[in-house]
Amino acid sequence: MNKKEESKAAQKDSSQIRQKNMIAAHYSRLARAPETGEKCAYTFVPGNLTELLRSFDLLPVLPEINALQSAMRGKSRDYIRLAEKAGHSEDVCTYVKCDLGMMESGNIGPTGERLPDPDLLLLSYTGCFTFMKWFEILREEYDAPVAMLHVPYQGDGEITDSMRKYVVDQLRNKVIPAMEKVSGRAYDEDRLKEELARSAKAEDDLVAVLESARNKPSPIDAYFGGVYYIGPIFTAFRGSEEAVGYYEALRAEIEERVRLGKGPITPDGEMGPEKYRIVVEGPPNWTSFREFWRMFAEEGAVVVASSYTKVGGVYDNGFRHDPSRPLETLAEYCMGCYTNLNLPSRVDMLVRYVEEYEADGLLINSIKSCNSFSAGQLMMLREVENRTGKPGGFIESDLVDPRYFSAANIKNRLESYFQMIEQKRAGVAARGA
Repeated sequence: MNKKEESKAAQKDSSQIRQKNMIAAHYSRLARAPETGEKCAYTFVPGNLTELLRSFDLLPVLPEINALQSAMRGKSRDYIRLAEKAGHSEDVCTYVKCDLGMMESGNIGPTGERLPDPDLLLLSYTGCFTFMKWFEILREEYDAPVAMLHVPYQGDGEITDSMRKYVVDQLRNKVIPAMEKVSGRAYDEDRLKEELARSAKAEDDLVAVLESARNKPSPIDAYFGGVYYIGPIFTAFRGSEEAVGYYEALRAEIEERVRLGKGPITPDGEMGPEKYRIVVEGPPNWTSFREFWRMFAEEGAVVVASSYTKVGGVYDNGFRHDPSRPLETLAEYCMGCYTNLNLPSRVDMLVRYVEEYEADGLLINSIKSCNSFSAGQLMMLREVENRTGKPGGFIESDLVDPRYFSAANIKNRLESYFQMIEQKRAGVAARGA
């Protein structure tokens, strides 16, 4: 890297560097699996059963993480073109097309090493119908057994005893036997309990980090910075000692920033004065992630809470994995993921964030190819505006398809939104004078 390139390199705090190294080491371990004999399971982030997989010494591979990593490395455009050339529509989730294109290109992971074929396809269905179709394609591509955990949707906004029993019965009678067969190991509930206890400890520290955004200035950005914070716990590390150590260190790092009265670290270094506090609904764009973040940071806008950082668990609603009820707590975890919540529950959560974090408003990033998030967003925006009295904003992009990221359009909309906030503030000040 020359000096010019080095000056443009994204600035990272120590926790970002640590989690990057953790995830890179996991990908390298996956690449060595054919030689070491370790078995792996392809699964997804929402409702994943990482602790259960780890109790069988099965390594998780998460296709949507592979896709977003490809996008951040500038490879998703070509992968998507390959999938569309093979007949997949422009309207298909771009995570899916990116993953399929990656497979057709040798299944090379983000570290430049080939990912192993799955020994098990484990689908935990939590509100995203695309996952089911994605797994049908994976099943055709690979000669691997399939285990599906059907998770009931929270249509009435609560988890009932019958819903919990339904999921537990599937875990006991379908998922665990499939893992036993693939791994050659018997189910070890004591080991699972140990994994779950470590998860709960890490979850405590993660919630403390996310709730630190109540401070002014917020020491974190809970959307852009937040995607780094959730990386270990939403992917391959929940239940591990590595996750416990990471979240202890992250919490200490953020508490020090609070003590010093500092705002978040951005890709361009320490952020300037905090001018706007925003709640964001929807995933980020990954193809221009740094540019997207900079649009906020340059305006002094900090995201103090986001829905995307809850796709792998809404821990700040009070849920913790409970080792005393291992299968029941796994069932509750799967049913409590953000994409498995009904729209009124999502609105309630967003309203709470706006009010408790003293945000200036709600901003929606509507993702072209992600129906799981985009459905109902305009209704949610209006409802949050009505209940909080704070202005809402709306921008559009895509997950990993660079064709649907218009920097000029997004920047214009953001500037208009921040002007709207200023006008709202002026109106409030005039009424109070």
